[in-house]
Amino acid sequence: MSASEGPQETSAREHAAVRDRLRALEEAAERLGTTLDTEAVCRELVHLLHDRLRLCDAAAVDLLPEPAEAKDAPTEDFPAAAPSRPGQRASGHRVARSGPAELLEAADPADLVTVPLAAQGLLHGTLLVTRAAAAFTGHERATLRTTARLAALHLGHARRLAAIEDTALHLQRALVAEPGRPHPNLEVAGRYLPAGRRTLVGGDWFETVRLHFGRTLLVVGDVMGHGLDAAVDMNAYRTALREVASTDLPPHRVLRQLDAAVAEDGARRPATCLLVQVDPARGAAGFASAGHLPPVVFTADGSAEIVDVPVGPPLGTGVGGYELGTRELSAHETLLLFTDGLVERRGEDIDHSLDRLAGVRMPPGSGLEAVVEEVLVRLDARNAEDDVAVLAARIRDRTPVSVV
Repeated sequence: MSASEGPQETSAREHAAVRDRLRALEEAAERLGTTLDTEAVCRELVHLLHDRLRLCDAAAVDLLPEPAEAKDAPTEDFPAAAPSRPGQRASGHRVARSGPAELLEAADPADLVTVPLAAQGLLHGTLLVTRAAAAFTGHERATLRTTARLAALHLGHARRLAAIEDTALHLQRALVAEPGRPHPNLEVAGRYLPAGRRTLVGGDWFETVRLHFGRTLLVVGDVMGHGLDAAVDMNAYRTALREVASTDLPPHRVLRQLDAAVAEDGARRPATCLLVQVDPARGAAGFASAGHLPPVVFTADGSAEIVDVPVGPPLGTGVGGYELGTRELSAHETLLLFTDGLVERRGEDIDHSLDRLAGVRMPPGSGLEAVVEEVLVRLDARNAEDDVAVLAARIRDRTPVSVV
């Protein structure tokens, strides 16, 4: 209290400071953690302190690559002048800033404050703020400390979610990356792409099953929904299909038995599925579909042809009604099976979506991996709204090379 300021003035100023602090905390609760994304939380924090609350001339966040134990992080208060030198950077990667960068890099130690982003025993990074006009008051320091702790809580939630999603994605990739091996007379290439950063594991999958007499069964399927439940059902479909396919039935009869088994169980989600039995010795393929989109064949000249496949109901209905379609297939043609995420776009008729794929033209002589990559690029599959699974196959050319 100054010599010219009486108790009433001091009390009024203190009450105003408390009201400002409460308003700041209410705004922090509303504006921090609107998304479960670490960098977004950091941007929200510096924007709140610099642009909304105008507590500082500049603010930045240095984020640690991984959270560390917050043993040494102060929990009650921090000094108005943190033990930082001009131009000193906190450990970690700077992911957010608001205000002139030079104010942070060249700030006088007396004007630079560092606040640990620590909560629940974990240190996620450091908040740096500077203000040259006046030292931070006790209420302002408390506001900085509380908003930093709230941001750290959201950072912890975001990082835990990211770890769960990473585990789920590795599970999905492990499941779809370990299909059975086809016969050596058939070359295959597959790819799985999840839909966006926030999508959990889904039910898209592909498979290859060896059959007798050099034949191979190619499979692509899509269990409805996302999440670990869909992944579990997807794995159950794969296991059941391998068992049924081992009896060496034609594709449409495999679907009949699989549909009946799933319908009897009653615990599985419905799924679409496309089976293609490739017979390299005869240069032929047999097709059967359970509610799935038809495959595409890239011919010798690189043009795409949508295969006409009889379509039955999705698996799990118990209705059956699957039929067999056939087509000749040469060693100079590439067969492409895919899930609907590759072609479907919101608000677009599926026929237009398939026409877009049919319009893709491959350079003659393209390798199988090149065909898969070209399709994914041309259809912008990495920005698709749903998971994408693609399986390409080509009969190996056994024509002997003549030596002159």
